[in-house]
Amino acid sequence: MRILAILYGERINMVDELLKDNLTWFPEKGIGYYPVKDFPYDDNYFNKYKGYAETGMGIKVTQVRISFISRFHSGKVLDIGIGCGQFILSRENTFGYDVNPAGVKWLKEKELFLDLYGKRKFDVLTFWDSLEHISDPEKAINQSKKWVFISLPIFNNLSHVLSSKHFRRNEHFWYFTHDGLVHWFSENGFDFIEFTNEETKLGRDGILTYAFRRRKNG
Repeated sequence: MRILAILYGERINMVDELLKDNLTWFPEKGIGYYPVKDFPYDDNYFNKYKGYAETGMGIKVTQVRISFISRFHSGKVLDIGIGCGQFILSRENTFGYDVNPAGVKWLKEKELFLDLYGKRKFDVLTFWDSLEHISDPEKAINQSKKWVFISLPIFNNLSHVLSSKHFRRNEHFWYFTHDGLVHWFSENGFDFIEFTNEETKLGRDGILTYAFRRRKNG
């Protein structure tokens, strides 16, 4: 029995070591997870997104997102992971939450920072290229009372992830297929309402935009 216990313990330790530095793919769920450890969030990261925002594509992408939301909601929005803040500046009644010190500073200077994980919840949350960056996304979307709007890369399978430029070991915890994302939101009390590939049409590789609405009994 002791020998079996030792062998079993060694096997568990080996699995733990493999999980520390490798992408784990759950084919039945259509979800992948990578244990991100070192993050690039700083002034340079903020300025990189400022550069993206100032391009023609960046401006068009923001307009696509604003137009998409307007079909379902016209009031207050909390944007999670603001990039450089372009979406917030382009839409009225929009606030932000970020973990990048540069982004937090920018928001607070403009009196637009709201704490996602505070005591109150929000009617609408947006996650533009950010949900996959969050280690505990369930906790994040649980702060929404009504709507979640997101854009993120969508994959076909594990091979697609590994060959994609969106496989970013220092940024992205999570990787989804379309069905995996819809099922994951359903398990967390949200109905899939609609998606669009307008961002892909603008030249963003494999990026889809989604609307999810919280179920009344969710």
